[in-house]
Formats: sequence, C-alpha cells, structure tokens
Amino acid sequence: FITTTFATLAYEGSITKQLPIFLKVVVIVLVGHFIWLSILYTIGGAVSKQNPLNLLKSYGPAYLTAVGTMSSAATLPVALACAKKSKSLDDDIANFAIPLGATVHLCGSVLTEVFFVMTVSQVLYGTLPSVGTMVLFVVLLGIFAIGAPGVPGGTVMASLGIISSVLGFDDTGIALMLTIFALQDSFGTACNVVGDGALALILNGIFKKDKSLQN
Repeated sequence: FITTTFATLAYEGSITKQLPIFLKVVVIVLVGHFIWLSILYTIGGAVSKQNPLNLLKSYGPAYLTAVGTMSSAATLPVALACAKKSKSLDDDIANFAIPLGATVHLCGSVLTEVFFVMTVSQVLYGTLPSVGTMVLFVVLLGIFAIGAPGVPGGTVMASLGIISSVLGFDDTGIALMLTIFALQDSFGTACNVVGDGALALILNGIFKKDKSLQN
C-alpha cells in the first residue's frame, strides 16, 4: 500500500519535488530531540541535585540499541543496565521508572509526529492545520501515545484514527505519514529511551527528598 502510494506520487512528480523539504524536517526533528532531552535532563538535575551528565553519559549503549531496534520495549534491558551503571539512581527507582517509561513515555515519537503531520499537510494539501486543530491533535496524541506499544511505528499506528478524523488526512496522506515517520523512527525511539532516564532522575530526587523528611 505504501509502495504503490509512493509510486503514484513519484509518477506525478510531487514527491521528488518535495523530498528536500522532508529531509530538512528530519534534521529539524533531530535537533528538536536534543533540545527536549537537554530540557528534561536540566530539570532532572535541578530536582535531584545531581549532575545529569553522570547519568546521560552512561546511556550511549541504550541510544545505539534504540537506533538499531526502533523499539523501546526491545531496548529495555540495555536501558535498565545503563541507568543502574551510572549510580545516579536508586535501584528501586530505576526498576520502576525505566520499564514504565518504555511503555508510556514516547516523547521523541510524539515530537516527531507533530512536525511530520504539519509537513505532510503542507506538501499534499497546500495548507497547515489551524492552531485549534493542532492543539486538539496534540492533546489527543499525548493521550493515545500513553497506550501506544513500544514497538517500531507504534505511536503513529495508534494515532491513525485522529490523523484521519482530526486532521482530515486521506489514504495518500496516511501512507506518506507512515513512510516518512519510518525514516527517523530509530532516532525517535532513541529519544524516548534516553528521556526515560531524565524522568527517573526527577523521581529519584522527589522520593529521596521525601525519605529525608521522614527521617
């Protein structure tokens, strides 16, 4: 289905003309991933009163594994080992937060999808969705992403209903969305996995503070 859709677009000449735009958007998305991770780890460091780089630098194997598997679930054992290796997190917090994050925290995928639906809308339909429509889509996407599976393309597949109903994409738009999303799904997954460490760091700071008050 995706192949024939792309063949049609290539025959019409529309996809070849717009390919540089998609490549630029992929670069913008990757930059967005690193900006968001920087914000998360800055917050994590402030809440936990620790240097977030101590945890972040241990996440290299998890990042590369996520790039290779495109699956938060498949990367979970490596991510858990990386989180514990840094000694920045209590084992109880790591054992709870990292597996939970692999299931419900898909920040990289959500960020990517928002950029790409706007790009596909502009390329295929000649206009961007209205601000109100995008706000509704982002809110619903955040809810749908919680229930999305941590597998390749899980977020975009779980949100196909709102892509068609809220944004009004037809079969061609959905096919293009699926394909473009797959181009960078590796890096979106890597952002998801590394972001889990920042959330664990925040939880670690909160619960350590609670323990100190009880003592």
